[in-house]
Amino acid sequence: MTVIYHGSRLRQGRFSEQGRIYHVTTVTKSRYPYFSDSHLASLVCRTLLWSDLSGVTTTLCYVLMPDHLHWLFQLGDDETLSKVMLRVKGRSGRLCGASLWQRGYHDHAVRKEENIRDIARYIVANPLRAGLVRSLKDYPYWNAVWL
Repeated sequence: MTVIYHGSRLRQGRFSEQGRIYHVTTVTKSRYPYFSDSHLASLVCRTLLWSDLSGVTTTLCYVLMPDHLHWLFQLGDDETLSKVMLRVKGRSGRLCGASLWQRGYHDHAVRKEENIRDIARYIVANPLRAGLVRSLKDYPYWNAVWL
């Protein structure tokens, strides 16, 4: 695996490791609930699929909340985390016809001793904890490879 260090624009110590699994959270500008609009939410979900089909990522799970995205994925070969996020945020913004996202994102490189399924359960349970639905079957903007 190649480790790529990034410049000063990103927080000190951030680096990308190809093939590594990351949990990324990114937030809309001013926490505006753009994704309460089903059309915009569907376009963002399609952007994640596009990222996978392009070989850039392998999505393990995601949940798109009204004002933020949680995404658990494996970083593809010859990719950096910052480039992936730039592409996904840029493409989804263009498809939606709006500048949707705040600058930056929070990332967590999943360690070998962490249970990926526990992380995925935490991610997809967000709509339940937020009180948006009583059952995940009623929330359309999530997916997990285990289901």
